[in-house]
Amino acid sequence: MSIKGNSKRGNIINVAFIITVLVVGFIFYKKYNFNEFTKAANKSRISSFERDSNTKTGKYDSYKISSKDYNDAMFYKTINVVPNTNYRVTCKIKTENVESQKKGTDSGAHISIGNSIEKSDNVTGTTDWKDITFYFNSKNRTQVDLGFRLGGFEDNCKRNSMVFRF
Repeated sequence: MSIKGNSKRGNIINVAFIITVLVVGFIFYKKYNFNEFTKAANKSRISSFERDSNTKTGKYDSYKISSKDYNDAMFYKTINVVPNTNYRVTCKIKTENVESQKKGTDSGAHISIGNSIEKSDNVTGTTDWKDITFYFNSKNRTQVDLGFRLGGFEDNCKRNSMVFRF
């Protein structure tokens, strides 16, 4: 009788352990799976990247970049484009205390093409959800690194966060 009781108790503990591991794994996956987006930063260990299930505009999670000091950081995805074609990219951006390192530079939270100066208008300071549109021509390219950036080609930014949803 005691052998069966210990066996049942052991099975319950094993099942509880497996469920706990699965739940923790799912939470980690949901927060740090970037759906084929790559994260990049000029300086390592200054910016954090995550999926944000609390700050969002609809049912889908947002992507969040936070920089505790001045940095140039972005999520980007390499996309195929047709040469000499015009494109329009839109997303929503929400910012919290975004500031540039130097005054009068062209940086902030924005949409951009990596390794170029092509970008949308910047969003700085603290804003509620704002629609941002970025127009670009693919020129002779067949691929571009399309990014959502906190910083810029000219300057670095810092502060609490920039959250975007596309």
